[in-house]
Amino acid sequence: MMKLRLAMIQMNAVVGDLEGNTRIICQWIREAKKAKADVVVFPELAVTGYPPEDLLFMPEFLRDVDRMRNRMAKVSGGIMAVVGSVARQGEIILTPHFQLIRPDSTDGQKPLNVAWIFEGGRLVGGYAKQKLPNYGVFDEQRYFQEGKTNPVVALGAVRIGINICEDIWFHDGPVCTQVKHGGADFILNINASPYHIGKTQDRQRMLAQRAKEHGVFVSYTNMVGGQDELVFDGNSLVVDPSGEIMAAGRSFEEDLLLTDLPIVTKPKKPSKRFVANSSAQKKRGISFIQIPWSYSRSQDLSHAVHDSLVSMTEPEEIYRALVLGVRDYVRKNEFSNVVVGISGGIDSALTALIARDALGASKVVGVMMPSPYTSSMSKHDSKLLAKNLGIDLLNLPINTIFKAYLKELQPLFKRFSVNVTEENLQARIRGTLLMALSNKFGYLVLTTGNKSEMSVGYATLYGDMAGGFAVIKDIPKMRVYELARWRSGYQGSDFDQMSIPERIQVRAPSAELKANQTDQDSLPAYPELDAILQAYVEKNQSKKTIAKFGYSERVVQKVLRLVERSEYKRRQSPIGIKITARALGKDRRMPITNRYFPRV
Repeated sequence: MMKLRLAMIQMNAVVGDLEGNTRIICQWIREAKKAKADVVVFPELAVTGYPPEDLLFMPEFLRDVDRMRNRMAKVSGGIMAVVGSVARQGEIILTPHFQLIRPDSTDGQKPLNVAWIFEGGRLVGGYAKQKLPNYGVFDEQRYFQEGKTNPVVALGAVRIGINICEDIWFHDGPVCTQVKHGGADFILNINASPYHIGKTQDRQRMLAQRAKEHGVFVSYTNMVGGQDELVFDGNSLVVDPSGEIMAAGRSFEEDLLLTDLPIVTKPKKPSKRFVANSSAQKKRGISFIQIPWSYSRSQDLSHAVHDSLVSMTEPEEIYRALVLGVRDYVRKNEFSNVVVGISGGIDSALTALIARDALGASKVVGVMMPSPYTSSMSKHDSKLLAKNLGIDLLNLPINTIFKAYLKELQPLFKRFSVNVTEENLQARIRGTLLMALSNKFGYLVLTTGNKSEMSVGYATLYGDMAGGFAVIKDIPKMRVYELARWRSGYQGSDFDQMSIPERIQVRAPSAELKANQTDQDSLPAYPELDAILQAYVEKNQSKKTIAKFGYSERVVQKVLRLVERSEYKRRQSPIGIKITARALGKDRRMPITNRYFPRV
C-alpha cells in the first residue's frame, strides 16, 4: 500500500518576529525533507505569530510579511509545505485557480488569515480562513476578511483539503464542502488554539466526529508556546476515518510529528462532483491544485510515530501550562531575571516554584519584606522555601519605612481610627521596593495574587498588584493548594523533588497586615468562595441560581457585589496566564462605571 508521509510542526512562534519565524520554518522544512516527508504542515499564522493583533493595521508589517514568501518557496523543492500566514487584501495574490486576480474593492482592506501552499520552489496556491472567531480572547472579525474559496490539492493519487482552526468546528463548514464536493481524502487543519482546562478533550471529541462523519483522515497541527496571557499547548493530532487517534504530538513542547497515512486507491464512480472546475464546484468555491507526485518510501515509519496520546492529570496539565507561560513571557520579552515577593504563604510559594521550574534557580530572586505583623513562622518558612528551591532570598524589612509613613500622615489621620489604610500602606511599600529592584537590575516582577483574590478585590492597588506578570491570576485559591500538592508529590524526571514546605501548604492563609489576621476575617471560606465565583464569573449564573446550590443569599450577594465593585482594580492589574475557559480580562469585559446589578 502506498503511503503519504505527513510532517506536522508544533512550532513556538514569536509574534512580530517575521525574520526569526521564517528562518525556523525553513529549517523545519529541511528537516521534514530529510525525514522523506511528502507534506509538511505548520500552525496558523506561523509567520507572524498568533495573535498579531493591531500589527495587522500597519501596512509596513503586511509588506514585510509578503517578503517572507519567497524564502519559504525556495526551500520547498521536493516537498509540499502548508504554512500559516497573512495575505493583504488589495494586493495581487495567487489563487488555487492558478489565475492572478485582484480582490473586489468591496472586500475592504482587511487582510486574510491564510494557509500558503508551496511546492517545487514556488507558491502554488492558498486557502483563506472562513470562520472567524469573535468571542472570548478572539477578535478575528476585527482584523480579517472571511475567505470564500475551498481549494483541494490533488497531490498525485490523493486529494487534500486544507482549512484553518475554527473552520473545522462546523460540521457543515469547509471540511464538508472539501470532502463532499471536492473529493478530499485527507484534511489538513492548521491551528493556533489556546489552552484552557478541558480544551484537549474537546478537540479530540470534535476531531473524531469530523473524521467519522466524512470518512477521512484528519490532521490537526497546533501551535505551542506562550504569548502574553495565552498558552498554546501543542497536542497536535492525526485521527483516522473511524475517529481513532493515530498519532499525537507532545504537550507544551515543540515537536516534529511524523505519520504515514495509507493511500487507498479505489476508483471513484463517474460523477460531475469529481470533475475539476465543474460549475457545481465553482459555485461552492471548489478549485483544484494539480501537483504530480510519486510516493516512495525506503523504510516503514511505524516505530517513529508517537502512536499514543500521553494522558496527564489535570493538575499536571495546568502546572505545565503555567511553567510554559512564564518561560516564554520572560524569554520573548528579553528579561534577565524575575523577582518574587515571598511572604511565607502558599500563593507566593507556588509562584516562586513555577518561576524556578520555568527559568532555573539562578534566574529567580525572592524578597522577604517583614512588617511588624509578620510572624516568626512566616520568616522561617520563607527561608526554608528559598533553600528548597535553591533561589536567592533578599531580606528587606519595612518597619522603618512604615513608621516614617505613619509619622508623616499622623497629622491628617489623628482623628480617624486605624483601618485598612494602614494595612494597604504596608503592601504599597513592598510594591515600591519590588519595583525598585526591577528598575535597578532589569528584573521582571511576578505578582502572586490568585483568581479568588482578584475576583473580589482582595488585593492592594500599587501594592501586591504592582508588577509585570501575574502568574496565578486565573488560578482559584483551592486550585493553588491542589497544584502545590501535585508538584510536591511529583515523581517525574524533568522537575526535581525539592518544593514547598509542608507547613506553608496547610496553614491558614493570612495577609499578615494586622495582628491575628486571616483571610476569612473578610471573605467566606475559600471552598465556598471559589464555588460561588466559578458559578458567577465563569458560568454567568445568577444570584438566585447560585443560592439554590445551598449558599446563603446574603453571602452570594456580598461576593457578587465585591466582584463588580473591583473591576476598576482588575483593569489596572498586570496580565496573567489564561487557564480557565473564562479568565478575568479579555474573556470577561465588564464596564467599570456600571450601576446594573442583577436582582435575581
